[in-house]
Amino acid sequence: MPLFAITALVAYSISLGLIIPGLLRKQSAYRRLAMISATVALICHAITLYHRIFDVQTGQNLSLLNIGSTISLMICTVMTVVASRNRGWFLLPIVYAFALINLAFASFMPGEFITHLEKTPGLLFHIGLALFSYATLIIAALYALQLALIDYLLKNKKLSIVSEMPPLLSIERKMFHVTQIGVILLTMTLCSGLFYMDNIIDNKENLHKALFSLFAWFNYILLLWGHYHEGWRGRRVVWFSMVGTLLLTLAYFGSRVIQHFVAQ
Repeated sequence: MPLFAITALVAYSISLGLIIPGLLRKQSAYRRLAMISATVALICHAITLYHRIFDVQTGQNLSLLNIGSTISLMICTVMTVVASRNRGWFLLPIVYAFALINLAFASFMPGEFITHLEKTPGLLFHIGLALFSYATLIIAALYALQLALIDYLLKNKKLSIVSEMPPLLSIERKMFHVTQIGVILLTMTLCSGLFYMDNIIDNKENLHKALFSLFAWFNYILLLWGHYHEGWRGRRVVWFSMVGTLLLTLAYFGSRVIQHFVAQ
């Protein structure tokens, strides 16, 4: 549905055009209008993805671009709700720009990966858990980036900018809270994968996903243990969060990307 896709892209662009200047000038006059535009973008984004994924003759089109756009929609929805409570505004330009780029590629570049999830509802549950866990841990990584930025500004005594940002400890608490939720979802994803992913050992793609997902799980478990038992903070926890995100990205997209380019 190009009309809904174009509407979503325009609405995301309007939101970015209202949010970024407001952050730079430390003004919040257009925040309500930005939220209205973002809501329109999210609705049109969801409609576009519905037609992209389900409006095929048989099965569902779970191409890489469609999956990436679905994840960006999840992240944008959560962060928009957070921002509506006057929190997380500094992260909105990142997530909206990411969603805009993903949606543009998914809508206007051909790509198909037809599956038949209606025949395997257990696999649908597993994929849903995987997407939610990945989106949640991406949000945790965004909080980690904000934590690193605030720490950098404080150390360089740019207090005028920091004063407009949330307190450092508040961001850190949110980051670990979201990370805990993401780890629970990732644990459920790994457990469900044992039941619903057949031939993990023989199937190289499934084995690749399982190994990197397991590495990411150990990384996050070590991060949580280090923070709550050893008092880890600052750059160390930011790096652990980034490494976990990279491992999950390799798990979810690595094999498919390689296969795509090999097929070309």
